[in-house]
Amino acid sequence: MPQKKAVPRRPRADAARNRDRLIDTAKAMFTEGVADVRLEEVARRAGVGIGTLYRHFPTRDALIEAVYRTEVETLAHAATQLAATRPTVEALRDWMHLFVDYIEKKQLIAPALNTIVGGADAVYARSGELVKKAIKDLVERAVADGHIQPDLDPIDLLRALIGVANVASGAGWKASAKRLVDILVAGSRPGA
Repeated sequence: MPQKKAVPRRPRADAARNRDRLIDTAKAMFTEGVADVRLEEVARRAGVGIGTLYRHFPTRDALIEAVYRTEVETLAHAATQLAATRPTVEALRDWMHLFVDYIEKKQLIAPALNTIVGGADAVYARSGELVKKAIKDLVERAVADGHIQPDLDPIDLLRALIGVANVASGAGWKASAKRLVDILVAGSRPGA
């Protein structure tokens, strides 16, 4: 008689909530500027025991990576949601504004990411794939609609925004980057 394959069990609802709470708490600590996030403090603030934290994240690196991946996955998922609910150019513009927010969060967590044993290259590579696919899909929709020039390279839009974030580290860089989004989108329109 053939053996049945074991189907992975979905985590219990309370376990999933605990995991999400731990990620949200660690993210909030990074946002507060806590560069050296201590696992014990994350568990305390999340209202769970340290054993619960270690069941989900056996190392500090695993927690840092989960926080970052969650941000990237949220950004990528937003592209799908915007594409389903907004006109093509508005979806692209709105997503690019979210990308600016993502850059800000990435700048806050970057010091911790850079402490990951073995480096963060694999984490960055996967996130880069998701982000590139998201903007590529949004641009292709806008091009197909005739609202964006067909020769526009979606990666050029990302490079422009990343460049602003890397050059301008002052308090107003984020507002400047969001204004740049509007300029980039307007300049990408046919006949612009």
